[in-house]
Amino acid sequence: MSAARDYPPPPDVITGRVAWVFGDDFDIDLVIGVENIKSYDAEFLRSKVMQAYDPTFAERVRPGDVIVGGRNFGYGHPHYPPMVALRDLGIAAVLADSFSPGFWRGETYNGMPLLTVPGISGAVRIEAGVSVDWRTAVVTLDTSDVLCGTPPSARVARVIEAGGSLKLLLAEHART
Repeated sequence: MSAARDYPPPPDVITGRVAWVFGDDFDIDLVIGVENIKSYDAEFLRSKVMQAYDPTFAERVRPGDVIVGGRNFGYGHPHYPPMVALRDLGIAAVLADSFSPGFWRGETYNGMPLLTVPGISGAVRIEAGVSVDWRTAVVTLDTSDVLCGTPPSARVARVIEAGGSLKLLLAEHART
């Protein structure tokens, strides 16, 4: 297993495109294939990410892009390599109609903005432009439509600002 990655906190407003729209009850492990969930090797995961859905996905993603899910996004076991692979490609946030609690907890505390935005999966298409104010959970689409989700709590916002729960805890308990 390689060393832990250091992801910077996102900007207050994330501007990018929708890299992919997943349906309801999507198991996040399928992003890289269940057989690959124990790898943290960046190059290996890059070669596997989304191969079952779109072999050009890794080449299309740009920093600041987001992925969108339907209801209960990320259900199943909350393994981290699929999101490691997506973050390494530049995915800056996950927007979904709702999240599986285990996935939401694990990825939020890794510092990834996960925003519940009712109706998002039916309102966007792949490669649509989006602007996401993750602090307020306001999503502006390239059609000028605005969707409002559930903003993160103050504590979750601090976790995201710090780049993850561990970094926040270390900063809070650092000797001064």
